[in-house]
Amino acid sequence: MAASTPADRPAVADWRPVPFRVTDRRRETPDTWTLELEGPGPMEFAPGQFTMLSAGGAGEVPISISGDPARPQRLVHTVRSVGMATAAICATEPGGHLGVRGPFGRPWPVAEAAGGDVLVIAGGIGLAPLRPALYALVATRARFGRVLLLYGGREPGLLIYTDELDAWRRSGLLDVAVTVDAAPRGWTGGVGVVTRLVERAEFEPGGATAMLVGPEVMMRFAVAALAERGVAGERIHLSLERNMQCGSGHCGHCQLGPVLVCRDGPVFSHAEVGHLMAVAEL
Repeated sequence: MAASTPADRPAVADWRPVPFRVTDRRRETPDTWTLELEGPGPMEFAPGQFTMLSAGGAGEVPISISGDPARPQRLVHTVRSVGMATAAICATEPGGHLGVRGPFGRPWPVAEAAGGDVLVIAGGIGLAPLRPALYALVATRARFGRVLLLYGGREPGLLIYTDELDAWRRSGLLDVAVTVDAAPRGWTGGVGVVTRLVERAEFEPGGATAMLVGPEVMMRFAVAALAERGVAGERIHLSLERNMQCGSGHCGHCQLGPVLVCRDGPVFSHAEVGHLMAVAEL
């Protein structure tokens, strides 16, 4: 049999990083930065998707997109500096370049939530993966019932997007509730865990959709509070991106039972993965 020629072989996706220029860099908290990037062309993405972001020589990491889906010419990432790769990414000044691959991943079910109330529940930097969903909800606000943003952090200085939180609250388009575990003198917001916000929230559970990101313990208790209020597991959605590494389903780092989070997610309904999250060994 004759050897195949290049023309006979199926096309292979180009996995090489594309250089994006950093156009803006803002500090959110002592270890977290928001970077705005501009590439050779617009990057269309859906809320909840991620890219593989790299700084030359320091490594590559999966980071959720945190910008506005309606502005694909501006790629935005909020990154916490927790290792060599993320430290190098956060340190990249405007004018510098980062490598970008993507977008990848299963998005938030924004369109499917139409007709009912929507709860967006975040802990700490978990607000970043939910921010594109909030932009999409606001842009098509008339399609939904009440839209609630319930956000918590350890202390006020660790909250992100604080100016935007105030703007959303003033707009009246979102019901915004913010709480912290511990507050200094002068703090006028709530004190306590996010779960308490779920318990006090006003919404119609029968048709409500919830989207959650945060530490696993926070998500576990928030899911329990939502279930107690009558929200079905099929309508509670979580992003499990915290465990991802390679972004392509090859390294196995994000395996959760039969699921590879980067390949099959990162967004799942609780009905799909709740039983897996309950197994400590996974």
